[in-house]
Amino acid sequence: MSWSISIVAVLGSLYFSEVAGYVPCTLCWFQRIFMYPLAVILGIASYRGDTHITNYVLPFSIIGGSFSLYHYLEQKISYFGELTPCRVGIPCNVEYINWFGFITIPFLALACFFLITVIMWIIRRDTLHKGKN
Repeated sequence: MSWSISIVAVLGSLYFSEVAGYVPCTLCWFQRIFMYPLAVILGIASYRGDTHITNYVLPFSIIGGSFSLYHYLEQKISYFGELTPCRVGIPCNVEYINWFGFITIPFLALACFFLITVIMWIIRRDTLHKGKN
């Protein structure tokens, strides 16, 4: 399940940049840096049936999700826009999409990172629980 989420996120980011022509900002690149390896790591783990990958996946999903959350807040709350690290190039507070008034590209990335994190915590809990029995 996590692998399919990461694949959708990677394909979505490639669609937005390569097909729709939306140029990624600095924060978008940081989110990609943390999502793209997840597609590979989770794909290998899925193929091998490996459930002992949570220690490797959780740092990527939590840090990437933190970038997504900050990016989303920067778009939606004016105070965060003043703190922007995107001073040169594409501004990070630009909303290429705004579906239903709240779904933006960073929101989509945040949802993917969040789902992967939750799934990894569940797998981690179940793996640790099985080890105690």
